[in-house]
Amino acid sequence: MPNPAATPELLAAIESGTLGDPLVLVAYLAGQGLSFDPAELNAAQRRALLLRATAGDPRRELEIDDRGVRALALDLFSPARRAELAAGLDALSPLVGELQLVREAVVFLASDLDLAWRLFALALLAEALAESD
Repeated sequence: MPNPAATPELLAAIESGTLGDPLVLVAYLAGQGLSFDPAELNAAQRRALLLRATAGDPRRELEIDDRGVRALALDLFSPARRAELAAGLDALSPLVGELQLVREAVVFLASDLDLAWRLFALALLAEALAESD
């Protein structure tokens, strides 16, 4: 399963650290092949945003244990989707070449798919926050 989002330029930017946490970015890239019903994804993101708002400032930095992140991860989880995320990580492996940081992130996430799923949810929530601006 090729990942057209994982361009050499993007992978190099992740390697340089200029875009943010490589683990979150790699999880997000690996999840680009997952298919969601747009209504299901939108509803799950809205619920997660509401949870963030009820817990204080919704613009505070996202963390992996944030209630909204946990809720979004649970709402969207299925064994099939987790397997697709694992396949997305596998598909990134041959693309990283000599990018040590990105390669280590791919290997680390592939060894802990629960963490990879939660980081993917964190990225989806960050995307929803950016769109709500």
